[in-house]
Amino acid sequence: MTNPLLATDSYKQSHFRQYPPEARRISAYVEARPNTFSEGVLFFGLQAYLKKVLLTPITAAHIAQAGKICAAHGVPFNKEGWQQILEDHGGLFPLEIKALPEGTLAPSGVPLVQVENTDERMPWLTTWVETALLRAVWYPSTVATLSLKCKEIIYRGLLATSDDPDAQVPFKLHDFGARGVSSSESAALGGMAHLVNFAGTDTMEALEAASTWYGADMAGFSIPAAEHSTMTSWGPQREEEAYANMLTQFAAPGKLVAVVSDSYDIDNAVDAIWCGSLKERVLQSGATVVIRPDSGDPVATPLKVLETLWSSFGGAENSKGARVLNPAIRVIQGDGMTLDSIGKLVDELVRRKWSVDNIAFGMGGGLLQQLNRDTMRFAMKANAMKTADGAWVDVSKDPASDPGKASKAGRQAVIERDGNLKAARLESVDPADDRLKVVYRDGRLITDWSFDEVRGRANRHLAEKAAA
Repeated sequence: MTNPLLATDSYKQSHFRQYPPEARRISAYVEARPNTFSEGVLFFGLQAYLKKVLLTPITAAHIAQAGKICAAHGVPFNKEGWQQILEDHGGLFPLEIKALPEGTLAPSGVPLVQVENTDERMPWLTTWVETALLRAVWYPSTVATLSLKCKEIIYRGLLATSDDPDAQVPFKLHDFGARGVSSSESAALGGMAHLVNFAGTDTMEALEAASTWYGADMAGFSIPAAEHSTMTSWGPQREEEAYANMLTQFAAPGKLVAVVSDSYDIDNAVDAIWCGSLKERVLQSGATVVIRPDSGDPVATPLKVLETLWSSFGGAENSKGARVLNPAIRVIQGDGMTLDSIGKLVDELVRRKWSVDNIAFGMGGGLLQQLNRDTMRFAMKANAMKTADGAWVDVSKDPASDPGKASKAGRQAVIERDGNLKAARLESVDPADDRLKVVYRDGRLITDWSFDEVRGRANRHLAEKAAA
């Protein structure tokens, strides 16, 4: 879909006739309302929307097409308003958008974005962009938050069992979600959101997105890895040859190669082949072979594989008193990994004195797809209206049937108090203290965050939490 005039809900097309006649400007904000999933939200993704959509002018062809569709669809069309944007603003939306710096971990209920129309003929425009703007923010922010919650669990395990947790953690959760999402754009945005926290991915659209919208040279990395088709095509009688071919093709000093090993019998593959007939080739290659069990209990199976590998390859005990396998061999568990199962597996590794160094985790659709706008209760609500006499009046909702959906009244600011971000009325704070900064105004990008800057902010939150 390429017409930005259609990137909204049908009913929004009639809203230009619904605001009070005295309305000149509308202010609205985006927040993740308090929810059961996470107390905080890792804010990310707005800049991709700004660059991809709001820096591209609408055209006369867009207006003509949208007008025809709305007429046939049965809803009004604001042709005059869109013509004003085309002729008076060069096709660029006359909006001011303020936001927290991307990569900020904000408490739920704190505004992340605030929008206001700058052309006073167009108070309808602020909330008209809600559909596309909210969609652009809730999805990557929710993925980034889920990824961060996984990272916190893994990092706690590393702090307890690893001699170098900070070097280990970037590659501990690998994104395998490209095939499990609804679209290529979801893969790009969700995969990029995961890369705010980690550096391991097989979602290549995410690499292009991070480069295009945030200037990243290379945001994520991967290694040669087998899938079942490349292993089972050799047949069960040549399972060992299939694995040996992986060593021939990819095993070299300092390299990693991952081999799925459950096509027939994971216990036999580990015990008889990796710890048996191919053991010396693995050791002599100088590579690290990563064994992937891809079925069975997601906690018990990798633990059993670790024990078998330890009995054959051995290893050493580190300064934390945890066992670290011979560097020639490692494990990745990508099947059945969720926030809950990762936590259970990490707890068991710590309890059994295994270093989390020995294992990496993988997630697919559970990371990029099994979430929605209600996971963190994202919403965009109008909070103020400027009238013809220049005064700002409060706008809010407060439904008696659901107090949890009450919205904030008055234009918002975000301030820091006692180390925490809090919402406040804009007129009550010093503008210098407001963390919501202008990122877009009237077709111009005011702030351009780099991917390294976003990552840096997110990493600082993890370090501060670990220190606390």
